[in-house]
Amino acid sequence: MKMITPRTALFGPYALDLRSGELRKFGTKVKMGEQAFQILCLLLERPGEMVSREELRAKLWADDTFVDFDHGLNSAVQRLRDCLSDSAGKPRWIETLPRRGYRFIGQVEWSDESSASETFPRTRIGSRDEISDDAAQSSVTVESFEAPRRADGTGRRVALLAAVALVLFLAAIPIVKRFRGEASAKQAFLIKSLAVLPLENLSGDPAQEYFADGMTDEVITMLAKNPSLRVISRTSVMQYKKVHRPLREIAQELGVDGILEGSVERNGNQVHVTAQLIHAASDTHVWAESFDRDLSDVASLQNELAQTIAKQVGATTSPSGKPERRIKPEAHDTYLLGRYYWFAGEYDKSRPYFQKAIDLQPDYAAAWSGLADSYVASAVSGRSRPEAVMPQGEAAAQKALQLDASLAEVHNSVAAAYFFDRWDWVDAEKESARAVELNPGFAEAHRLRSYVLGSLNRMDEALQEQRKAMELDPLTSPDGPGWTLIHARQFDAALSEARIRVEAQPNNADVHALLSAAYLFKGMEKESEQESERNLQIMGEKELAAQEQRAFRRGGFHATLEWNLSLYQQRAAKRYVSPIIFAWAYAQLRRKEETLRYLEQAYVERAPNMVWVQGFPDFDFVHPDPRYRAIIKKMGLPPAY
Repeated sequence: MKMITPRTALFGPYALDLRSGELRKFGTKVKMGEQAFQILCLLLERPGEMVSREELRAKLWADDTFVDFDHGLNSAVQRLRDCLSDSAGKPRWIETLPRRGYRFIGQVEWSDESSASETFPRTRIGSRDEISDDAAQSSVTVESFEAPRRADGTGRRVALLAAVALVLFLAAIPIVKRFRGEASAKQAFLIKSLAVLPLENLSGDPAQEYFADGMTDEVITMLAKNPSLRVISRTSVMQYKKVHRPLREIAQELGVDGILEGSVERNGNQVHVTAQLIHAASDTHVWAESFDRDLSDVASLQNELAQTIAKQVGATTSPSGKPERRIKPEAHDTYLLGRYYWFAGEYDKSRPYFQKAIDLQPDYAAAWSGLADSYVASAVSGRSRPEAVMPQGEAAAQKALQLDASLAEVHNSVAAAYFFDRWDWVDAEKESARAVELNPGFAEAHRLRSYVLGSLNRMDEALQEQRKAMELDPLTSPDGPGWTLIHARQFDAALSEARIRVEAQPNNADVHALLSAAYLFKGMEKESEQESERNLQIMGEKELAAQEQRAFRRGGFHATLEWNLSLYQQRAAKRYVSPIIFAWAYAQLRRKEETLRYLEQAYVERAPNMVWVQGFPDFDFVHPDPRYRAIIKKMGLPPAY
């Protein structure tokens, strides 16, 4: 009998066809050179065993070929690792044995996709206990089995029957294992927290990055509505875009049990999405699937994907109870572009896209919400005068609420308008609470709610909301809890918090700014200046950092405060600088008259950052002044904490 040689190696999301030389991930072809293909074939032939560098040399280069062997082999292996999204430091597939060779450390299955009569069973290659308890007791393998031959043909018939029996036996092993696995999968791979890594853009067009990012964001939003599943926010996972690192390492950094990764490919009006769910601790592929949809059906695709993932991890799903509004593909497309620029902090650039989405579909609530966010964020960031953008922001938020009150994003937009523009603390608190209720996994809603509660002197609740936001979005605003502690005048706790955050994220400028402030309120001026300098260096402002250092050497911390004030004055000559910034700079210098004058101007302009005026300890020295108390009374803020 002629045995059929398996032609396809299956490992993780990959399939390598030995005949065509094609490597596919989730069914999508991965470009791979000939040398990388030959190395992978040799490694897959002997999984778990070392393949020496000399063997690879003989495979890749003829004896009379002149080549820098070490450099050439290292480059070829690295190209292979790139194809497999693997890492030499923490390998998932290919392990380096220094100066000796390489070893394939994953589990691989082989299959043949020929006709049904010649189908070779998908057999797992590995140690005896990796096959099954029953199979491990058998010493017979396909490679070693050979029945004795007899002249009368009996041996041939015995061999044929034995081979058939063996094939059937091996074919049954994966089926038995699958049923066993399905029965215990939920217990073996508990996933209570999840990170959705940025979907890879396979469209071949860099201009389609916004579409892949938008799909990632919307899948995260849908999954986050499950109260029993903690889903990491978009702003944290986007830091892993185009970063090929071991998934277990990423999961540890984000503090999650599971990773969802995949790709999106858009060709005209057709969208192809692949996804796989991985249990991070065991590096086990729990589920994988691909989806094909028309562009007009993307919303249902996202919903189906989110529902499927929720079921895989045993999370409860909570449908809205009303039919989804049909969104025109072109309106959705321009909305995704708007959010793409909004998340990049380009608020003015995002606004025309939100407006275009509204023009294409006037009842598009999410687009109205995005438009509101672009106006409000522009004012809060200090890039626009409040009176020039805040009225439009609140109007857009109210329109979004009128169109669809079931969206957490809409209530968050309304809460932001009430908080930063109206200074309506009560309604802002109600709207922020509603946003959190509708989507408990919405990190930005928890963060905004913390701000509102802090303004109402409910500091314990504010700190709790900040910690919840950081749990959902660990790499964005890690300084939030520390600033809340400063606003509560808990300086020792703030200093401890800041040190922890700097240790965890030493290259994050915001946590160094927090530590600088914490040192300052503890009277540690030298340490405060050093951290402020570090903050500037991380932001790429090396010249400013050097100027600050020179000022400190010249006249101590007071000189750095004077230098800081002059810097704001120089900027104000070129562009708008909020008066609250000048009030804060003068307050640090304890110049009472200028501090009060700029606070009054900030009140008249309704500067958004006035919402924190009671929280900043720098202003404590003017609290007894009648002019300050008049401002606080007109704003409707409670007394300082």
